[in-house]
Amino acid sequence: MAESRLVGPVRIVGVGLLGTSIGLGLRNRGIEVILADASPTNLSIAVDYGAGRAAAAGDAPQLVVVCVPPDVTAEIVARELASFPGAIVTDVASVKLAVLDDLRASGADVSRYIGTHPLAGRERGGPLAGRADLFIGRPWVVAGHDAITYQQATAIDDLILDLGATIVEMTAEDHDRSVALVSHVPQVVSTLMARRLTDAAASSLNLAGQGLRDVTRVAASDPELWVQILGANAKPVRDILLAYRDDLDRFIDALADPAAPGARRKLAEELAGGNAGVARLPGKHGQDRRFASMIVMVDDRPGQIARLLNDIGDLGVNLEDLRLEHSPGAQLGLAEISVVPEAVSRLTEELAARGWRIAG
Repeated sequence: MAESRLVGPVRIVGVGLLGTSIGLGLRNRGIEVILADASPTNLSIAVDYGAGRAAAAGDAPQLVVVCVPPDVTAEIVARELASFPGAIVTDVASVKLAVLDDLRASGADVSRYIGTHPLAGRERGGPLAGRADLFIGRPWVVAGHDAITYQQATAIDDLILDLGATIVEMTAEDHDRSVALVSHVPQVVSTLMARRLTDAAASSLNLAGQGLRDVTRVAASDPELWVQILGANAKPVRDILLAYRDDLDRFIDALADPAAPGARRKLAEELAGGNAGVARLPGKHGQDRRFASMIVMVDDRPGQIARLLNDIGDLGVNLEDLRLEHSPGAQLGLAEISVVPEAVSRLTEELAARGWRIAG
């Protein structure tokens, strides 16, 4: 068992995906975890899965982590601050400024509070989706403010490091503007694209490839939760969407008459701008690296993906990313694998020698 930086105990309020995952990760390090949830069923499941024990009278946590929906986060944080005057309290809501403003307005003791946000999640929620390794290698924002010192917030840094995440320090304002750009607006765009599919003919949907699946993946997220998130971060999201509307208008104008002088140049400039934006996205481990891709044809039979991954591992090549595409009724699928560029030639040759068909 790895040595923990935290002393504990740690109280977790709300045992959905994040709360249960935090509990599981801390229990793996031997930290005493106390669980509380408004749902007795969720609490029982999280306890049974080993995320911690149920709260009891007399508990004296070192740290309280509030993992509840955004519309009640400030209320629960204020309650926890009042109930445990010896504890530092944090929350993991995806919006930070509104929570801090509400706490200040209520007169809560924010000298013992600092908001955080782990950039980790899954499409599924609830305690059954919890994983001890959910945060490993993921950024975890700490939104500092003037009323709390670095020394007072040490336990929160210890929590993040114990769970294998990377600390990112930001103000609440900068955090909310950042997540509006990289998370909240993409949710809106994905949702609107997916809505275009609701009345589409089945013959059209059968043509869908990985590109459409990539764009619409997060559209399957919980609407109730996203109404809360978007409402709490409305201004930054709206500002970006207004600029996005201007971008769309330029595209629409250029497409009105593609043969007009300069129209194709405008389209090319917009598309090249997209290339430039994608190139800025951090690669693996936060480095600005680009990986090379190759397409492997995979027969539609049980165990083929596992065999492919085993072969890649046997060849000593680190798989950076994997995407699968399988059209309805097709007898084979396409596995797009990403590796460092210098591995492509050898991997292509070695996989072909093992019977794999490489597209192109």
